[in-house]
Amino acid sequence: MFEALQGSLHYVFSGALVGLLVGLTGVGGGSLMTPILTLIFGVAPTTAVGTDLAFAAITKGIGTAAHRLHGNVKWNIVGLLCAGSLTTATASILVLKQLGPISKDWVHFITFSIGVSVLLTALSLTVRTRILEWVKKNPKKMPHGLGLKITTVLIGGVIGILVTISSIGAGAIGATLILMLYPHLKTSEVAGTDIAYAVPLTALAGVGHWWLGNVDFTLLFGLLVGSVPAIWLGARLSSTLPEKFTRTALAITLLLVGIKLITA
Repeated sequence: MFEALQGSLHYVFSGALVGLLVGLTGVGGGSLMTPILTLIFGVAPTTAVGTDLAFAAITKGIGTAAHRLHGNVKWNIVGLLCAGSLTTATASILVLKQLGPISKDWVHFITFSIGVSVLLTALSLTVRTRILEWVKKNPKKMPHGLGLKITTVLIGGVIGILVTISSIGAGAIGATLILMLYPHLKTSEVAGTDIAYAVPLTALAGVGHWWLGNVDFTLLFGLLVGSVPAIWLGARLSSTLPEKFTRTALAITLLLVGIKLITA
């Protein structure tokens, strides 16, 4: 009984840590939670992905409500990203269903894809400043008008596939691409928009993984107990606290986790 209680407290603490980072930056949901579940708690990769997607849908829904109160959500961008991501997420779930029982090779592929996604996330965080500097110096080389809308939809489509397979990508990768395409947005607006479009995406993917039998509801409940108040607090603080230290620490953590997953 004591061990069960201790395990539950670990889930609560993990949920709180990840929730705070997501609320502050829009980053760190799948990138941290899925590796935590697989590496620290020994959860099967497929169950970790499914449970994390359900976790993300609920916590980011709360984060969206908090950011909306502060006017940080750009709904036109949310709509374009969802147009692409929801389509590819649905297709990805149907493909996973057709594959049937998960083999060891497929589990290894999912683990490897999680690792690659984590490394891409870490990379996007470390080079974000340089990317933004280049974008601001070369505005004519970036898409505009209809081209910008089409590019946004296509990016949503790519992220939809990545998130459905690994539960990773809607946060840091999505936030970085939003910043590249819309460099005029404030950091808090990027975080709010990134969290808002991830809600329907992770909800759809989460339902799909529940259909596939990959959601552990006991684990999910423990994570939510910690994350719900933490993400609300993080969203409220996002407009006032400096993000440099948080992003640096997050990037280092993701780098180490990604290397561990790829070499596992």
